[in-house]
Amino acid sequence: MRTHSLFIFLFAMTILACNGCKNDPKNVEPPVVSTPPKPVNQVAVPTFDAESAFEFVKKQVEFGPRVPGSAAHKKCGDYLAGEFRRFGLTVVEQKFQAKTYFATLDACNIIGQYKPELPNRILLCAHWDTRHIADADTKDKDKPILGADDGGSGVAILLEMARLLQANPLEIGVDFVLFDAEDLGDNREKYGSDSPLKTSSAEMTEKTWCLGSQHWASNPHKPGYSAQFGILFDMVGAIGAQFPREGYSIINALSVQDKIWKLAGQMGYGDVFLNKEGGAITDDHIFVMKKLPIPIVDIIGMPNGFGKHWHTHDDNLDVIDKSVLKAVGQVTAAMVYRTYNQNI
Repeated sequence: MRTHSLFIFLFAMTILACNGCKNDPKNVEPPVVSTPPKPVNQVAVPTFDAESAFEFVKKQVEFGPRVPGSAAHKKCGDYLAGEFRRFGLTVVEQKFQAKTYFATLDACNIIGQYKPELPNRILLCAHWDTRHIADADTKDKDKPILGADDGGSGVAILLEMARLLQANPLEIGVDFVLFDAEDLGDNREKYGSDSPLKTSSAEMTEKTWCLGSQHWASNPHKPGYSAQFGILFDMVGAIGAQFPREGYSIINALSVQDKIWKLAGQMGYGDVFLNKEGGAITDDHIFVMKKLPIPIVDIIGMPNGFGKHWHTHDDNLDVIDKSVLKAVGQVTAAMVYRTYNQNI
């Protein structure tokens, strides 16, 4: 009985105490905030639209092979410059003479500048021309290829990124550089003297490739041009494509490459961005890094060679996989927007 009475007394006192607390505003404690608020100008990473990127590949392929000097090349170049302008970029069309090992051709680097007035910049680049011959094919070796992947996919990533920036603005500069005359190099050492190319020399040299990036690196669209980092996209859309770490990027841009591959792993794309060393590839990035102090990472599909469609007529729209475009594009968007967020 005494225990029960004591219990009733304590219970009643507790209720009175609680009511007193509710009625006394001086005893009200502020709510606990478990996470700090985000900075006011923090920008979320937008969704990269793979369907839109695929349509950009399709449109390029519809022009046909984009070999410098051809009518299709001229029409596609006008289209690409027009798309950059449609997305609000300032466009520079850098015309030059591409002195290939078999002819001199009219060529043009296309540069789209997002907020060109800002000094803090990122470089995104790809080549937009296509191979003039199908030297890795078993038939029609002397005819040009469509280059849906080898050329078209990298350009599509850049166009969709330009569209994203227009829809989701950043206070950071981005330069989209489309290199021309990348894929006109001398490959006869690999494929033999029966190549259809009309020249007496059978020597393959590094300098016969990437003529557009060689020209731009020596003549950037702005004197003294620099950027925090660059990313080069080459063959980034084919079915089953995977991207190991390219060798020259490891040597010259390791910290940037580490960030990209770490992001890819965190975002669930570790099966596409392979965290292992690949080969060192002669590509546009090496000629730029030789001339300008910009660390550039080459994202290039290259495990077990470049794929069966490489430099063949099978490099058409059928080889393009939207899920691969999505992986590359979403990681790129994260890299650009998180770089901005970390520097605000």
